[in-house]
Amino acid sequence: MFRLTNFLLLISVVILFSCETKQQTTDWQTIFDGETLNGWQKAGENPESISVENGTIKCSGARSHLFYEGEFKNFEFEAEIKAAEHSNSGIFIHTKYQKEGWPENGYEIQVNNSYRGSVKHPERRKTASIYNIRNVYYPLANDNEWFKMRIKVVENFIEVFVNDVKVNEYIEPENAWRWKGGEKWKLGKGTFALQAHDPKSTIWFRNIKMKVLPAGEKRSVEDKTWDTTITKLMKSGFPFIDFHVHLKGGLTIEEVVANSQKLGINYGVAPNCGLRFPVTDDKSLYAYMDTVAGSPTYKGMQAEGREWITLFSPEAIAKFDYVFTDAMTFTDRKGRRNRIWIPEEVWVDDKQQFMDDLVTKIEAIFSQEPVDIYVNPTVLPVVIRDEYNELWTTERMAKVVKVLADNKVALEINARYKTPNATMIKMAKEAGVKFAFGTNNTGRDLGHLQYCLEMIEECGLTPNDMFEIKPDAEKPVNVKGLPDKITG
Repeated sequence: MFRLTNFLLLISVVILFSCETKQQTTDWQTIFDGETLNGWQKAGENPESISVENGTIKCSGARSHLFYEGEFKNFEFEAEIKAAEHSNSGIFIHTKYQKEGWPENGYEIQVNNSYRGSVKHPERRKTASIYNIRNVYYPLANDNEWFKMRIKVVENFIEVFVNDVKVNEYIEPENAWRWKGGEKWKLGKGTFALQAHDPKSTIWFRNIKMKVLPAGEKRSVEDKTWDTTITKLMKSGFPFIDFHVHLKGGLTIEEVVANSQKLGINYGVAPNCGLRFPVTDDKSLYAYMDTVAGSPTYKGMQAEGREWITLFSPEAIAKFDYVFTDAMTFTDRKGRRNRIWIPEEVWVDDKQQFMDDLVTKIEAIFSQEPVDIYVNPTVLPVVIRDEYNELWTTERMAKVVKVLADNKVALEINARYKTPNATMIKMAKEAGVKFAFGTNNTGRDLGHLQYCLEMIEECGLTPNDMFEIKPDAEKPVNVKGLPDKITG
């Protein structure tokens, strides 16, 4: 009897070890058979919102959730997804079955290509966002088209892929900051859930599969203070985007994307386009676009000098997500071409006259040129920069604010030059001007937009104060067209 008991115990250990080993090295396992919801459990007040339709799980209607029966720690999850226009859903990970309400445990990976929410409750978080933790604001997939999303979790590290392109990641630190009511938004172990969001939203899921991964090493967080800062912004829905990044000083698009995913800052990358700049015509513009196509970044255009309107076609300009310019290149009253960031190429014969002429130029540029953002705002030549607060009088700032407000041009808060000052930002906010953040880097260091963070706090900026990419029909070049020349 003793020997038999020992033998049976040995066999049990072998079987358990074999099962555990198999689970840790399993191949992809289909978890939706395309015909039934076997292995899944509906929850919520509106179970009719989730159904099987033509080999898909259809989530359409008032709030409801569909939980998979299982518990997992390290895994990969993959599904093909299609969203109707203006629809919203999510894939929950490390969550637990709940009869009602929004899942309280784990994280939601957002599915949202074009849903904007309401004026009172705007929704800017796009597909692949780790909702409220690391938001993605750039739309990576199109409505009414199937795309693939893959989510990978190993210990405290999440990665999200769209069509096999990595677009988001998050390392969860020990004792991560969470808001009241969000204490359970952390990794641990749990199951998956799909979401039906509201009556106007329809999302389809198919080819759903997962595989269990073995245990791995926990990753360390380099700067826990920054993790808290960026998570607080994400929770508030603040679109923390640096729209003014250049591929300069050896910086590559791959490094920009990696930095974005490390810090949680979304980026817009722009070439310098104009006379004697790297991009000078439609041909070089399209060639540049090919180099950044497919990257999870916004594509911007920096319009340089006042000649840019004669160098590019409206069709080519409209390919960009947004266009920005500054007033740092202009011809003065004596016919001299000023480039005020170069000391040898700027003339200040009389400070007050220079300032009056500069404001007049700014008014002419932003009332006539079809641009979205005024960047490097109010920057002065080095020779008079120490007198910034005296020369930028309330009257002069008011003129600039008015032309921006009248023409719906956003005002950049520039982290490199630390301009404009808080006084002008508050004036612009009062006038209804929107704001964008920008670095205008000269090398590979993109920083943390520290000045922008300070201005958010000092000036009381909210998510609704921030610039948003316009639909094609509302892009300035499609509304205004291109003037023959700039007058004034």
